Amino acid sequence: MSQEFDADRRSRLAKSVGRSAAVALGLFCLMLVGCMSMTRIPTGNVGVVALFGRLTGQVLPNGLHFINPLADVNKLSIQTTELKESATVPSSEGLTMTLEVSLLYHLNPAQAADVYRLIGDGYQAKIVEPNFRSSIREATASHPAEALYSSEREKVGLEIEESLKDALGPRGILVEKVLMRDVELPRSLSESIQLKQQAQQEALTMSFRLQKETQEAQRKRIEAQGIKDFQTIVSQGISPELLQWKGIEATEKLASSPNSKIVVIGGGKTGLPLILNQ
Repeated sequence: MSQEFDADRRSRLAKSVGRSAAVALGLFCLMLVGCMSMTRIPTGNVGVVALFGRLTGQVLPNGLHFINPLADVNKLSIQTTELKESATVPSSEGLTMTLEVSLLYHLNPAQAADVYRLIGDGYQAKIVEPNFRSSIREATASHPAEALYSSEREKVGLEIEESLKDALGPRGILVEKVLMRDVELPRSLSESIQLKQQAQQEALTMSFRLQKETQEAQRKRIEAQGIKDFQTIVSQGISPELLQWKGIEATEKLASSPNSKIVVIGGGKTGLPLILNQ
């Protein structure tokens, strides 16, 4: 009996271990399938889903997603990207200059699947860079070199930006901004422009001085005319009788003064008193 009981117990134990192993294996398979069915899209990216090498058209935003375990997810960045370009380009008069330009752009999330299907994840090298260089040359070739040394520099940048929007926008690339970082003109042209600007500045300074001197001369003429008018008015109001009367008034005031003096009546042509101090 004891042997039969041990055999039965071993049999039940073996069955229990087998069931536990089967459950553990099942859970492991479920976890494996679950892990294979889950994907994470990082922030600033989208996921383009492909099944057996063909795109499904599904675009996943950032976060965790459950997908077909047999599907592949290709992650594409939709963050702003800066593309720097240093190009030697011609001007409208045939001069050669060097530009340093930056392009800010990002992938349109709504067209990510089309971009990946038609171009691939190397779209920057395939379409962005060639169109960027072409737009720079096209814009500078229609402007004189001096324009890039003046306020028209911003206008040139806007022309490049508009050209890129027309070329890249329909293909899923959104252009944000074109920045003209630096312009290197031929040395002779740069010196010529600087001399021209210096001459213009000196001309403006001279014009200001002449205007100031003209205003000062006008002021002096007005002042002189005012003095002349005053003298004319005063001279017309003074008569010999008025002067004689003022002399009499002054004589009366001096006569009443406590200071000792000698008053001679009838002195001079006017007959006014002469006052001599003692």
